[in-house]
Amino acid sequence: MNKITKQSTVLLLIITLVFIPFGTSVLAQGQTLDEENSGALMTADLLLVRPLGIVATVLGFAVFIVSLPFSAIGGNTKQASQKLVKEPGDFTFKRPLGEF
Repeated sequence: MNKITKQSTVLLLIITLVFIPFGTSVLAQGQTLDEENSGALMTADLLLVRPLGIVATVLGFAVFIVSLPFSAIGGNTKQASQKLVKEPGDFTFKRPLGEF
């Protein structure tokens, strides 16, 4: 693997290992989110989830462009654009900060 792929994999692993205990503790306690947890969720959303959503939207758009001739022939262009571009875009840009 090249250097960038290794660094990206390690970064993703570190992020996952840091935030898994936070997510499981909130789920295990069964509590509603208060102001402190909401702030932590907003921070995680802003710093981690939104950038990943932008990447997913761009990659989805690229896949949509490549698949466009096939989806046009198959008559499912609208569904392809919905799943590959619109849904990741809505998740990234239209939902409130900190709500998953």
